[in-house]
Amino acid sequence: MQILAKRADFLRAAQARRQGAQGFLLQARARDDDGPMRVGFTCSKKLGNAVARNRAKRRLREIARLVLTEAGRPGWDYVLVGRPGTTATRDFAALREDLRLALRQVHK
Repeated sequence: MQILAKRADFLRAAQARRQGAQGFLLQARARDDDGPMRVGFTCSKKLGNAVARNRAKRRLREIARLVLTEAGRPGWDYVLVGRPGTTATRDFAALREDLRLALRQVHK
């Protein structure tokens, strides 16, 4: 699993499939190659100050590490976008289940 770093990759993912979950928004895009899956994280200032944004990003990174290794597909880009008020405070087990459900919907 690689980390998305270029703005163009985030913009391409934003124009592809989207699936809302209670704790975050999942954007997913199938690339035309067989490379490894890539993942990116976005937490805007709507989430709060730097401490709140970093907490939300840490939680998103951890659920991605736990769930995408088993449910993600090679050749896909995934972007997890934090939601104000819920990403940093939602129960961690519920966040993991949100990602599993969102991935199932995206890959239908």
